Amino acid sequence: MKTVIVIAAIVVGIVIAQPLYVIDEGEQAVIVQMGRIVRVVTDAGLHIKVPAIDQVVRYPKRILAWDGEAKSMPTLEKQYIWVDVTARWRISDPQKFYESITTVSSAYSKLGEIIDSEVRTVVATNNLRESVRNTNLLLEQELSPELLGLGDEISEEQVSTIISQDQSSREPIMRGRRQLAEEILARSRRMVPEYGIELIDVVTRQIRYSDELTQSVYARMIKERNQIAQEYRSEGEGKKAEWLGKTDNEQRSILSAAYAQAEKTRGDADAEAARIYAQAYSRNRAFFEFYRALESYKATLPGMDKTLSTNTDYFRYLYSPTGR
Repeated sequence: MKTVIVIAAIVVGIVIAQPLYVIDEGEQAVIVQMGRIVRVVTDAGLHIKVPAIDQVVRYPKRILAWDGEAKSMPTLEKQYIWVDVTARWRISDPQKFYESITTVSSAYSKLGEIIDSEVRTVVATNNLRESVRNTNLLLEQELSPELLGLGDEISEEQVSTIISQDQSSREPIMRGRRQLAEEILARSRRMVPEYGIELIDVVTRQIRYSDELTQSVYARMIKERNQIAQEYRSEGEGKKAEWLGKTDNEQRSILSAAYAQAEKTRGDADAEAARIYAQAYSRNRAFFEFYRALESYKATLPGMDKTLSTNTDYFRYLYSPTGR
């Protein structure tokens, strides 16, 4: 009976003292004795500690996410933008982490200080276009006349001129947003190893213009689009003038050819009429003169209001078909 009581007391004492502890998957721990780290445990499973002396400080072993707040910061041109950055990190050295920061919440604060500072530095040393664009794809793409809506008649040289004038109003980027994010990551990585932290990546989640800059950007976009539209209008007016000139030339050419043909036809008709008249005159001169007189009467008499005398040679056929 005494043996059972002793065994039970030992079991109760072990349970109360808790000499065993479990490290789960995705966890790591430092064992601290009186504020001094005695060992680091990174393997999952059941482990032994000195009861009432060893303190187990647990840390996550998995990759963690840090989400910053959107902050307003100036670019190289002193134009303010809102930048929202996120990062992934993990505790790579639990001993350094405990000695320098101790808690995960403190690590989030320290990361915020480091990353925000580097983001502000990188943004302030680069132009606005470097922060908001990744590539020069829109500047480098080749546009066809069909895509521009100018039809088939405009030449490739004219298209190239329009594109080059459009591109001249835009400045190409040298680095871009992705490379700036890589620079922020590299600069931040140099600061975190002393805290036992490994920074895996830094990603620019969102960049947006300030209200004042938004209006300026819209105004610039409108101005650029108006310039391009004016170029298209100028090209259209030039093509219009060219086609109107061609049309006028063709019209004058057609009218000139038609007039020449009409004059030729009229000349041929007059020649044929003169030939017929000559032939008729040679066959019967009296009848020819009589016929021509009648034709003349038909044309002139309706317009005469009055005749003072018909005793003239012109009216000789009125009284005698022989003209006597």
